[in-house]
Amino acid sequence: MAKAKKTASKTSKKSKEVTISAKTEKPVILITNDDGITAPGIMNLVEAVKDLGKIIVVAPDRPQSGMGHAITIGQPLRLHKVHVFGDIESYACTGTPVDCVKLAVDKVLHRKPDLCLSGINHGANHSINVIYSGTMSAAVEAAIESIPSAGFSLLDYNIEADFTGARKYARMVVEKMLETKLEKHAVFNVNIPSVPEELLNGIMVCKQAYAKYEEDFVERVDPNGRKYYWLTGEFVNFDKGTDTDVWALANNYVSVVPVQFDLTNYVLMNRLKKLWNS
Repeated sequence: MAKAKKTASKTSKKSKEVTISAKTEKPVILITNDDGITAPGIMNLVEAVKDLGKIIVVAPDRPQSGMGHAITIGQPLRLHKVHVFGDIESYACTGTPVDCVKLAVDKVLHRKPDLCLSGINHGANHSINVIYSGTMSAAVEAAIESIPSAGFSLLDYNIEADFTGARKYARMVVEKMLETKLEKHAVFNVNIPSVPEELLNGIMVCKQAYAKYEEDFVERVDPNGRKYYWLTGEFVNFDKGTDTDVWALANNYVSVVPVQFDLTNYVLMNRLKKLWNS
């Protein structure tokens, strides 16, 4: 009996040591985007968080803005190892941002990372933009795969945009994500105003505004005399509340909107259950 107790004691001690060791391992962080693997935004995101975990980059080999949740069907996908982030393992993918996440999990990591980060996007992804955004669709795909995630966007389309403030707040959000016990499907839409770092007022957790583009297709004629259409439009905010991402950004706050892929309208569902169910 004494020998059995001694063995059990050793096993218990060994298990405890393994648990402690596992807790001290750095988290695996997958980074992707929709502007392409050489875009300044993803370079700045990698720089902001590279010491917070083991970083793996899998991103499109070319710009994929506005692709939404598109996936590649009927044609081959290719991954090419690249060396654009120093010694950080990175791959260029011929597919969409969502393809990048799927391939990263299945063929590069062979496991689910602890976090997925997408961006930093050039341009806003607040309000209705979240529906069309390749940046956010990559983050949402990760959340579907039970990987807590965040998409980051800077409200500046200029290729020479100043990412100083964006780097600071992206890191801050990721640190908070690592410190917080998150639900496995958690996904955040983070937008950063394009102002000098010292003018940023901090983080504001808020809701998505009801705002959209009032679109117009301008009709033009090409040199061969054939008609074509060019999409234009004006952004209109219909939500005048002070608890929205549009308000936060207009007031120099970094907006953080928790979003979800479950599109069920629960209020309407419960109402129609009473009226329609037979």
